[in-house]
Amino acid sequence: MITQEQFQELLSFQPTEEKVLSLYLSTDTSLEPTEMIRLKAKNMLREVCGYEKDVQAIETYLNHSFDWSAQGLVVFSSQDGEFFRAYPTAVSFRNRLRVTPKPYLKPLGHLLDHYAHYGVILVDRVGARFFAYHLGALEEVAGTMGEEVHKLKQGRGSSAVGRRGGIGGGSREEEVARRNLREAAGAAVAFFNNKPIRRLFLGGTAETTAQFRDLLPKQMQSCLAGTFAMDMNASEHDVRQASIKMLQAANEEREKKLVQTLIGAQARGGQAVLGLDDTLQAVSDRRVQTLVVSDGFQMPGFVDLNTGFVVANLAKSPFSDRELIPVDDVVDSAFTLSLSQGAHVEVIREDPNLDNAGKIGALLRF
Repeated sequence: MITQEQFQELLSFQPTEEKVLSLYLSTDTSLEPTEMIRLKAKNMLREVCGYEKDVQAIETYLNHSFDWSAQGLVVFSSQDGEFFRAYPTAVSFRNRLRVTPKPYLKPLGHLLDHYAHYGVILVDRVGARFFAYHLGALEEVAGTMGEEVHKLKQGRGSSAVGRRGGIGGGSREEEVARRNLREAAGAAVAFFNNKPIRRLFLGGTAETTAQFRDLLPKQMQSCLAGTFAMDMNASEHDVRQASIKMLQAANEEREKKLVQTLIGAQARGGQAVLGLDDTLQAVSDRRVQTLVVSDGFQMPGFVDLNTGFVVANLAKSPFSDRELIPVDDVVDSAFTLSLSQGAHVEVIREDPNLDNAGKIGALLRF
């Protein structure tokens, strides 16, 4: 699993004459066998010319070091394998290979942004289980059990209202369940109290999760991103897979709203730009608050590493081509520069509205 410090190291990578091979792989062996994944990686690497030692370093890692338990893998290699970093992940990637002056970080940045620190609570009328995840991997798990909820048979003992012995079996049953839920909510607060949870998902029946939600403090309620049906005794694997699907759905909805906000702000003449030329100018001027890019969007262009200037169209550049460094993907350069400037970056998957607006844009600081 990659850490934020390791990501910063990649972000700070200083280009040399040798480019960096960045390989992203889906390594989920439940979807296809190991040998097929290896073959796909080999076919992608075969297209690279002039980087034989880097290709060999990656293939050696896949054949002898990677344990194939992770669902995704990111590998960076440069300088004949002298610079080599490999990061297995619990979330799969779309297969892709990039050869660029610096590590290609857009998919990895997306992972760190959207799969960081989320929690899951499975709850029923007796108890609850708590799961803390980071980047799709389980970090901690705990649980609590309350008093067993017994149903009294109709017409016996205190189950009839007004008979000696109480207020009725049904009321007693509901009171036990409510007490269990209150105790479970308190245990959830204690479990998640010192964890940097960004999103929280509830699993159980619709009735129970609704009751449990109301017992959580407002701060935890504000983190709730969805509910799903799941049995309390479900395996951790099933919990993780369900939560990742919920997380992906929540991210898609949030991304859709972000694109709508961007397009709307630009149409009103607000602090927003759309299209490659205007967005690159905003990056060069350090005005970007949030950079929004369609996944897979690439364009050749030019950069000035000293000033952080990026441009695709030389006619819009105050520098001559001899003063700039040509790059195969100026969008990736803009991505890296924006992160280094403290901007937020969003990689959007399959949004036709953003594609029709130029595949790139930015919300601006000023």
